[in-house]
Amino acid sequence: MTERTEDLPLSGITVVSIEQAVAAPFATRQLADLGARVIKVERTGGGDFARRYDTTVKGESSYFVWLNRSKESVTLDLKSDRGRDVLERLLAEADVFVQNLAPGAAARMGLGAKALAERFPSLISCSLSGYGSTGPWADRKAYDLLVQCQTGLVSLTGSAQESARVGVSIADIAAGMYAYSGILTALFTRAVKGVARSVEVSLFEALAEWMSQPAYYTSYGGTQPPRVGTQHATIAPYGAYTAADGKDVLFSIQNEREWAALCEQFLERPDLVEDPRFLTGSDRVAHREELNTIVAERFRRSDSAEAMQLLDKAGIANAGVNDIEGFLAHPVLSARDRWRDVRIPGGDVVSALLPPVDLAGATPCMGAVPAVGEHTDSILTELGYGAAEIDGMRADHVV
Repeated sequence: MTERTEDLPLSGITVVSIEQAVAAPFATRQLADLGARVIKVERTGGGDFARRYDTTVKGESSYFVWLNRSKESVTLDLKSDRGRDVLERLLAEADVFVQNLAPGAAARMGLGAKALAERFPSLISCSLSGYGSTGPWADRKAYDLLVQCQTGLVSLTGSAQESARVGVSIADIAAGMYAYSGILTALFTRAVKGVARSVEVSLFEALAEWMSQPAYYTSYGGTQPPRVGTQHATIAPYGAYTAADGKDVLFSIQNEREWAALCEQFLERPDLVEDPRFLTGSDRVAHREELNTIVAERFRRSDSAEAMQLLDKAGIANAGVNDIEGFLAHPVLSARDRWRDVRIPGGDVVSALLPPVDLAGATPCMGAVPAVGEHTDSILTELGYGAAEIDGMRADHVV
């Protein structure tokens, strides 16, 4: 289950992370997948609160299992002098430090980028926050759905009648991926230029980048894209339609060649190719309701399998609308051997997807998900603490 990491790209890199919830753990798990040693610093007692989001994965949290494989867990009371001493020793040996503490908490503990650079010049520090370390909202807490609301994403998601959140933690994921790529860039810069640069990412600005297309559309078009459910706000036809067997099929028209093929081979209406209502992409969007009536009527004459077969023959991208069980059973995942076993606390094994980036000659590390504080003793011993000291720190709830 745990792969050898010696030949992985980040073998030899040590990451210390004071992390919780989703964004920072997602970033550091990507680093662990590539062979970095990730030491996760957790609160004494319960550890990362994401461990208790749910208990659906054989008693463990689905969030925590997803985000924390291949890491080592050490518990520390960072409000105590001895706890901070342990952290200092860890940072002295680390290449990267990651934190997504509450606003201002890292600076109060002397863990801001400038203070760390003075003590550890070769350390790359990465801070994840809600709205950035400066500006009028620097002190505000931010969670995923709050950021979805603030960036306008919720106003674009859902049906014409009701807005909705995106069904995954998209702001956290966006910030985690930018933190990951920022850390890789900083490691590269340190390797070639000898300079350790700090990295800062906010959930708000990460998701703001992903909102750029509707932002341009709104700024220069005068109105924001409408909420249209599974339809595409600015392309038509592009969306899900219900076939005769009651199953939904989604398809997309991207250009005039595909539009002609749809009309001639699927809709069986070649006259529509030159219909002035549908002549261009903008025309089709403007007359979406009329077009949808024509497309929906055609779908009612075929079951989903036949409709997809005809769309395939016409060279038009399409797919059934899966639920999660359908996704889990997807033939692409099984045929491409994307599942691996990963051990979770207690010794049970669960299935986990390989990282989506395949690097030739490198097998990702798919190590165990740690129990809270599982590696505390071994890490303290490695740092030079004796058994009596460790016992004393445990008795005093420092670890």
